[in-house]
Amino acid sequence: MNIKNFKTVEAVIPSLFTLEGEGFEINRAFPTPQWNYFDPFLLLDEMGPAVHAPHSAKGAPDHPHRGFETVTYLLDGEFEHKDSAGNYGKIKKGGVQWMTAGSGVVHSELPSSDFQKTGGRLHGFQLWVNLPASHKMRAPRYQEKDPEDIPFYSENGFKVKIIAGSIYGVEAKIETIVPFIYWHFIIEPNIQLEIPTPNINDKYNIFSYIISGSGKFEQNGKLYNKGNSVVFNKTNDDILHVESGVDGVEFLILGGIPIGEPVARYGPFVMNTKEEIYQAFEDYQSGKMGKISH
Repeated sequence: MNIKNFKTVEAVIPSLFTLEGEGFEINRAFPTPQWNYFDPFLLLDEMGPAVHAPHSAKGAPDHPHRGFETVTYLLDGEFEHKDSAGNYGKIKKGGVQWMTAGSGVVHSELPSSDFQKTGGRLHGFQLWVNLPASHKMRAPRYQEKDPEDIPFYSENGFKVKIIAGSIYGVEAKIETIVPFIYWHFIIEPNIQLEIPTPNINDKYNIFSYIISGSGKFEQNGKLYNKGNSVVFNKTNDDILHVESGVDGVEFLILGGIPIGEPVARYGPFVMNTKEEIYQAFEDYQSGKMGKISH
């Protein structure tokens, strides 16, 4: 007899509304006073959703990063980026930009010139992923994927986009340094679904962020709505039971193997010691991270 081990909900944490960059609106899953760090993840922000008039959308002008990765995933709108190494690119609706800051880079993330002209709906996510000490000072790199390059799997009643990791035999096209999963599920109303999750000696930290609609995330569980992060127990259970509500449910599933190293963070820098943070500021202020040519 095959006994299924279903995950249970350990905590449900509401997101916190705040402003970033030039003043664009975000719902911050973490860090918040309730939830500071979920190794190996450092931050998850939901940008919008918001509808902008022409020439009104805000972004994040020139700023530095060192010691971690940023993953930007757009559901609506268009962003463009530039950096101090001369790189330039656009993140389109449904696309992903994966930036490994490593030893340090100055970059800007702004709504594209085309989006600024027309205005429209802007909605997306930025995830910060920590790097182990052995990779914090590696050379910066980008991995950019257009919408058509993001693999997906679908059956009657649901679809999942695979940004990192693999599920249902479909593997993401992004190379990760720290093993983790990043899945975007869209489930139609009143559907029950069993989602297999990684189970490597109980090591994965796993949570879900609800984008829209409502759903239950354990057997006989409560109904949770958009803007909530659902944190799952860290045991040998490897199946996530989800029931969508009357309007369906859309959510992210993120999980990773903890790095388990000391974390020193201040603003745009994440290292292992305070001394390394001081060095990062010194390197930035002295121009060692370069500057963007506009």
